Amino acid sequence: MAWYDEAIFYHIYPLGLTGAPKENSYGEPEHRLNTLLPWIDHIKSIGCNAIYIGPLFESVGHGYETTDYKKLDSRLGDNQDLKNFVAECHKKEVRVIFDGVFNHTGRDFFAFKDIREKREGSQYRDWYCNVNFGGNNEYNDGFSYDNWGGYNLLVKLNQRNPAVKDYICDVIRFWVSEFDVDGIRLDAADVLDFDFMKALRHVANEVKPEFWLMGEVIHGDYSRWVNEGTLHSVTNYQLHKALYSGNNDHNFFEIAHTVKRLYEMGSNNPNGFKLYNFVDNHDVERIYTKLNNKAHFTPVHILLYTLPGIPSLYYGSEFGIEGRKEKFSDASLRPALNLDDYKNALTDNSFTALIAALGRTRQQSKALSYGDYRELKLMNRQYAFSRNFEGESVVVTVNNDDSDFTMTVPAGNAAEYAGALSGQKVRVENGNICVNVKANSGEIWLPVTDKTADRLSDVTPVELHVEDAVKNTAKPVAETVKTPVSENTAPEANASHAEQKHETAKTPVPGNTVSETPKTAPADSSTPANMTADSKPAVSEPHNETSEEFERGKIAGLQEAILAIMEKNGPVTDLMRKDVTDNVYHDSLINWIKSFR
Repeated sequence: MAWYDEAIFYHIYPLGLTGAPKENSYGEPEHRLNTLLPWIDHIKSIGCNAIYIGPLFESVGHGYETTDYKKLDSRLGDNQDLKNFVAECHKKEVRVIFDGVFNHTGRDFFAFKDIREKREGSQYRDWYCNVNFGGNNEYNDGFSYDNWGGYNLLVKLNQRNPAVKDYICDVIRFWVSEFDVDGIRLDAADVLDFDFMKALRHVANEVKPEFWLMGEVIHGDYSRWVNEGTLHSVTNYQLHKALYSGNNDHNFFEIAHTVKRLYEMGSNNPNGFKLYNFVDNHDVERIYTKLNNKAHFTPVHILLYTLPGIPSLYYGSEFGIEGRKEKFSDASLRPALNLDDYKNALTDNSFTALIAALGRTRQQSKALSYGDYRELKLMNRQYAFSRNFEGESVVVTVNNDDSDFTMTVPAGNAAEYAGALSGQKVRVENGNICVNVKANSGEIWLPVTDKTADRLSDVTPVELHVEDAVKNTAKPVAETVKTPVSENTAPEANASHAEQKHETAKTPVPGNTVSETPKTAPADSSTPANMTADSKPAVSEPHNETSEEFERGKIAGLQEAILAIMEKNGPVTDLMRKDVTDNVYHDSLINWIKSFR
């Protein structure tokens, strides 16, 4: 058991949150990072105990075109400011991890500047990939080179060069000795060289006990990256997609199938394969913006905090703020916020109150951090599962229908359960609890024991009020979007990874439904038992043999098209092929094909 096994992260994009200029003038330090010190208490108040912050180091614009790995970006302050920030976090028992942008540097990085000046005579000519002095680029350097994402603003490092590897390893040692950082999130880990990552893991094991390496990975078999030799964890983009679309489509099967597949990917071991779970971040739209029914904010976040993995909350989303991607900018996803504008959020904003309650519950239950996962009930609009650890069985129930729903689910050995969000208590009868799950809501049912009785007796019920959402950020989006284009601000290089390139669009297939009669559904033989009165079947029944064959042919054609596209993009594993062939839903397959564009 390490600190990160029980972590609840708060993700900060500091250049955005502090309102820093979009371009770096490399002038005197402006101590904006100090304005984040009051946020530490807020982060603690909503139950988070770890911060992922970055990018932090000197750069040209958005932070991912690094100029100096050993100097805090002058728009944020100086190194002493960063030392003080981490020290203050540690004083309040909050761990800190930095963004490690080691796949590429900016054009102002010392090694690249040396190549521009000395060309073939530079000792750093092999620090970057495929430097070709017979080529050229839009900057008229008189040579070409590999980049990240098609942007020459981001120059790709040659991670197989021992000098580059040694330099980055020394950067990590410097960050630990200088700032006492607790871990690193590796940007673009899905394109990092595996031997390079193994070297970073070796340094991680050396510099500090329980130093955590988490990588940004979008698609693929996550176990390739998460193992004893490379990384401790990766970003769980597969669950991210399932959480919002599974609620938008009233399709809990998608979520449950994704969880089951990921759980199997980790050899059904909840403690050996903990992915970094999130519902939004600095590269994707805010969850409040993505949800068709804003009331689904509750079931989405209950799942975020209770499913296997390590939950992370992106700054500001606890207030229910909006954030929509723009064509040439991610600025609206990374707004400046003034904490004073939200000083009463815990009492006046039900979104914040919900997040705080979930944070407290997660911290109070070891089963939610270490427990195994067992699916209990699964329907289009209702879902229940348990997390079990050392005799404690926590039951989670969610409902994304507009009507309440009564379900009976297996419970643990306790005689009574209490709702962590409502305070409601239910008796265990014949090994089950029968609970009413509120519309567009959910509950975390904790066993009532001698240890938990006191804290469960004074729970303040939490109920979401959609009108509490803060739809406008503290600064108008226009202030952050209108940025002059120059060499330092390539118009489409505003994010480390663009959502449209990396958003997974896999929609798993439903498994076996479990019959359950909704409390509000009429006793009508025309309404299937596993559906509420206004539900629609996941697949319409064919009218005859011919139409059934026609539908099968369409599905097979779509599956073949997806596999063909995937094969063009790279190797297709058996697991990836199974994901495609298991998906037999027309609309889902169409959306999958669209996601490749």
